[in-house]
Amino acid sequence: MSTDIRPFRIDIPQTDLDDLHSRLAQARWVEQLPGDDWRRGVPTGYLRDWVQHWRSGYDWRAHESELNRFPQYVTTIDGHDVHFLHVRSPEPDALPLLLTHGWPNSFVEFTKTIGPLTDPRAYGVTSGPAFHVVVPSVPGFTFSAKPRETGWSVERVARMWTELMSRLGYDRYGAQGGDLGAYIAPAMATAAPEHVVGVHIDGGIGFPTEADVPGMSDDERAEYAMMQQWMTGGVDHHTLLRAAPQTFAHAWQDSPVALLSWMLQKFNEFTPMADVPEDVIDRDHILTNVCLYWFTGTVGSSSWPMYEGLGKDGFAWPTGQDLVPTGVYGGGSALMRRLAERDNRVVHWPEGNPGNHFVAMEVPDAHAADIRAFFGMLVP
Repeated sequence: MSTDIRPFRIDIPQTDLDDLHSRLAQARWVEQLPGDDWRRGVPTGYLRDWVQHWRSGYDWRAHESELNRFPQYVTTIDGHDVHFLHVRSPEPDALPLLLTHGWPNSFVEFTKTIGPLTDPRAYGVTSGPAFHVVVPSVPGFTFSAKPRETGWSVERVARMWTELMSRLGYDRYGAQGGDLGAYIAPAMATAAPEHVVGVHIDGGIGFPTEADVPGMSDDERAEYAMMQQWMTGGVDHHTLLRAAPQTFAHAWQDSPVALLSWMLQKFNEFTPMADVPEDVIDRDHILTNVCLYWFTGTVGSSSWPMYEGLGKDGFAWPTGQDLVPTGVYGGGSALMRRLAERDNRVVHWPEGNPGNHFVAMEVPDAHAADIRAFFGMLVP
């Protein structure tokens, strides 16, 4: 099996870009259904404004060039090509750190965080560790190979990531992620605790389930009821993609407007403290992520975590691990910390950090600062 690491550069054919613009221009628009705002989904007028910007205001070539400023590579692990960014720090004692993106996201999630992590001095930060950053694309996402068989799991991806770090010559390193990455990062520690210094996640541990209710106080039961209302709001993509991922992928693969509408539905739900996603995440940043799904044709293959990877019987929260220290960007309530500490050695649980779900896209400086604070506790 080849272990070669091959340079990679994004170069979308102009014919693909022309095809995208043609499809956007020929979109068939549905009339706005009765009702206000987002109650029945992405409003038609709102979506049309996004599509107009995508056609005439968004410059893919400029963003493609920006992405190509990051050193990128491909290597074959477990029979599958893995695409990754590898940005080394100028600091000689930098800690290697692997960042795993979420869904429906891509390596673009971290493009604004990489600079503050690799070269903090250039951003006015003089304390805390710097990092050699590795950002792989999860199998089935953008430029990594699509799974060719069933049976994929976060544990399998975690083992691929530990092999990637070994292949890059890193013996001790950190693991970080949010959303899907919050499953994979702890699984890396389980797979290779002798190599993982610590696990930092954006959130996702300590959420109660029905099994925890008997041991709750009255106040905690009230808190759990509020959590249930929040968790059952919006479109349940776990159930939708577990039931019929192929069915929905046909539309998303064929129509960029359908794909954009789906992405905006989810990004709107993932930014509950904002009126609309672009209030907290730059519109072009979101469109770059959407473009990568479109150009690589991976909107279907990227759904594998929902239909088989995040629990045998449906959605389940990350199981956690107690082999190495854990830090959390957005910890949550005392109830959540108590439950998180059953399965994790939590040493970092701050309160008041800003941001919604994809904090690396929204508040990259705050995200990088919290990562430095956690790993600064673990390394000299």
